[in-house]
Amino acid sequence: MEHKRLKLYAYLDARDHQRTYLAIMRLFTSTLLADLSAGEVAGALAGQEREGRVEQGESRIENVINRLKQLVEWGNLVQGRREVVAASIAEFQHGSVRYQVSKLAVRVQRDVDELLRVPEGAREVSRELLPAIERGLNELGGSLSVALLNEGDKTKELLAERVTTLFLQHAELAATVRDFYAYLGQVVTRNHLAPDEIAGFRNLLVEYIQRVVEDVLKYTPPIAEALAGLTRARTELLRLLSTDLGASVERARGRTPEDWQELTDWFVDRPGRPSQVTALREATARAIGSLLASVKRATSGGGLLPGRRAELLKLASWFDNSTREEAHEIYASAFGLYSARHLSPAPEHDSDNERTPWRDGPVCDVTVSVRTRGDRGARGRPSRILDDPMTEQSLLAEAREADEIRARHVAELTKAAGNLENTTLTHGALEVFCELLTLAMAQRDSPQDSGSASDPVRGLKLEIAHGTTTQIRSAAGTLTLHDATVALKQ
Repeated sequence: MEHKRLKLYAYLDARDHQRTYLAIMRLFTSTLLADLSAGEVAGALAGQEREGRVEQGESRIENVINRLKQLVEWGNLVQGRREVVAASIAEFQHGSVRYQVSKLAVRVQRDVDELLRVPEGAREVSRELLPAIERGLNELGGSLSVALLNEGDKTKELLAERVTTLFLQHAELAATVRDFYAYLGQVVTRNHLAPDEIAGFRNLLVEYIQRVVEDVLKYTPPIAEALAGLTRARTELLRLLSTDLGASVERARGRTPEDWQELTDWFVDRPGRPSQVTALREATARAIGSLLASVKRATSGGGLLPGRRAELLKLASWFDNSTREEAHEIYASAFGLYSARHLSPAPEHDSDNERTPWRDGPVCDVTVSVRTRGDRGARGRPSRILDDPMTEQSLLAEAREADEIRARHVAELTKAAGNLENTTLTHGALEVFCELLTLAMAQRDSPQDSGSASDPVRGLKLEIAHGTTTQIRSAAGTLTLHDATVALKQ
């Protein structure tokens, strides 16, 4: 089920036609109960094609059908049919097959559009929702008392309205807090701040954080007290809010005990589980300390020697303005790294797309010592070696497991020693065989010489000598050794 749902995100990372998929999904999620044919989608894409928002040729009907079928395969769209009046078979085929967007695909596209609209800066915390949550809990307690005395439809509707409003307010508050502290974590990890950023970060983050924490700590006690009062009547509250909609219907927040427990855990500590308010207070203390250290480091010049930030930025501008040949020359001159012969396979590309320019690829962090002093040497005393019994036991268990696996593979080779060419080895046994074969061949000065190697623990010995062709079969394939005779001995 998880794998099937994760495929809903496949069109966002498609190697080809990504913009077309995005345009189609926006078309289906722009209206309620969208029911479109391939021809209608093609007509909508034609306008975007003229504006340059999708690639040329993507509005052709055969291309649109292929894109729609792919989205159906990923689970973003579902197919349907309806009766149409058509002048030809082709028109009937294009018009009778209709497409609708699936429920989860709407959420994915909604989150994508929201993400693309989010600015890079900090998000304001909705502190004004804290008193609103306190008032909502108190009013909910009063409404619950009235509803218990008179279980009419109006009192139940008022009760449901207050619960829904309360959970919407808390969801918005929690989201703004998470986003703000995520941005804060991104800022405090920066080792260099430009001069024009220092004052802004000091005012926006240090002073603003203090106001946020003060408001949270101010309203947490009355909110916790109101939640404690509702806990005693939670069973009756959920009974009044219950409706018979079926098990497959996704209920609004606040209709299950888990929803109320999550709301309580946000404000109230439990044994062994601190609340989000406690976590917020601790994170604030760490963030302010880290931020002040970053400001101090930036204003003091970053060390005994002047920082090299300006030099690195200048070098980056040279790379940005150079041709491919000039970039190679600058790279060699700046870092002294020239071409080399690689005897091992090339490493995997460090980007999702090998056509991605280096300036748009992943960022490589440069350590403070290299950035400020151009020195890669370690500074300060070596770290203390901590006693970690759990890690030690885990490593010992892994070593024992690896030893047992190797013992099984050596035992398999020992059993096959008398009839090696007629035995099919497992992958692990073949690895042990190749390991001993490599050591034995390394002892020979020429192909006519003999060589041997043995397992130092279990005594299995492999001997190789000049002779006929030897074939070793395994689950991974057949290993052919020309002009070589191999023998295994215990």
